[in-house]
Amino acid sequence: MVEQECIYQDIDNKYQNATHVLGYVENELVAYTRVFGPGDYFKEASIGRVLVKSEHRIFGHGKKIVQASMDWLVKTYDQPIRISAQTYLTKFYLDLGFLSEGETYLEDGIPHINMVYKPVR
Repeated sequence: MVEQECIYQDIDNKYQNATHVLGYVENELVAYTRVFGPGDYFKEASIGRVLVKSEHRIFGHGKKIVQASMDWLVKTYDQPIRISAQTYLTKFYLDLGFLSEGETYLEDGIPHINMVYKPVR
């Protein structure tokens, strides 16, 4: 919240429905996502709250934890994954196989875009 200058209370009552994916390096928590099954957040399965400690971003932990989250969702639900991505991360998600969908919009004052990953069958 501080890094993105987005001062809001991040209690959205969705944490209890999420599966929490934690990324550790030598017993230090350095990355996190939360994932949802179909209908828990969007109609499709979804990933959100992607976090990586700033000093660990140079090691590619963001892609690793998002890919692990995608792999788990595809294995568990075998259906598309929808995310609400900050627009400055569009290339990051395109590189992981997501496609942009629709127009950009503001969420908590930050430009976002819907993106969807469709697993290959």
